[in-house]
Amino acid sequence: MAYYLIPPEGNSPSVAPSLGRVKRGVGTSASAVNGATNGATKAPYPYHTDAEPNNPTVIPRDTLGKFHFTFLIRHPRSSIPSYYRCTVPPLDEVTGFYDFMPSEAGYEELRRLFDYLRSIGQTGPKVAGQFSDDHATANGTTNGITNGITNGVTNGITNGVTNGITNEAINGNINGASNGIAKGTANGTANGSIDGTAYGDMSVTTNGTTNGFKGEVEVCVVDADDLLDNPQGIVEAYCNSVGIEYTPDMLTWDTEEDGRQAKDAFEKWPGFHDDAMNSTDLKPRLHKKKVKTARDEDAEWAEKFGEKGAKVIRETVDASMEDYEYLKQFAIKA
Repeated sequence: MAYYLIPPEGNSPSVAPSLGRVKRGVGTSASAVNGATNGATKAPYPYHTDAEPNNPTVIPRDTLGKFHFTFLIRHPRSSIPSYYRCTVPPLDEVTGFYDFMPSEAGYEELRRLFDYLRSIGQTGPKVAGQFSDDHATANGTTNGITNGITNGVTNGITNGVTNGITNEAINGNINGASNGIAKGTANGTANGSIDGTAYGDMSVTTNGTTNGFKGEVEVCVVDADDLLDNPQGIVEAYCNSVGIEYTPDMLTWDTEEDGRQAKDAFEKWPGFHDDAMNSTDLKPRLHKKKVKTARDEDAEWAEKFGEKGAKVIRETVDASMEDYEYLKQFAIKA
């Protein structure tokens, strides 16, 4: 998730030594990263490496360029109490998380990464599922709308690129909403989870090349509530954006093999994905989630977590709203 790619507590970013360029040659006895050897003994952060201009992460730009990013967001009023629940009894004994840290909400870091990738042209300007005349190009007209998509090639991603694509969702939990695990297809092209995120999060699709796409890569943001209200529409729009052929069975994972796959994917995060682990499909919610008043939310959180817990949840939710609403405007429409 973006939170773990960006230095904590406002520290200036510098490239992680393990991801720097390794210098090799005659007479070298150790791998050197930006002038430092493997044997360097120094505190984990700040690193002794150089920073890249405007890059907010510890990952080099050329490494970031090997991924197609999908940003998974969830409303703070749902994600923050969900994460808080994982850090208090009885669930903390399962998750191993015993302290709730508001700084780990991650929305600010997610927005910074999002804006950086857009600023260097790795994503955008076109937004997945949102068509506008600003980005249309003449390639033929469908229903009178020229939309820049030709013969099933979306953003220059051909079907041949899909081989080996994995979609790994990092962390997160949709509280009984099945977490939208997309069932795997041939060659591992749709392995895994369009996951509802316990807090603002991202997933990445690797493609084996330097960014791997011959054309524009759309901005791809999935909002958990949209996914739960219209799973088929959102997953299909997502597949169209990243170049994966959509099939209805992506919304069902009821076989023993599916169960093993989910267990392998989530085993590092016990307790966070129990609802997804125990689900077999993703169906639309019968009723859209009712928006509660702040007073009702505070009362509910106080009942579940006590007054102190409710207070820190409210403060964290409020602090995250601006970044969430900013990212929400880019969410896939279906």
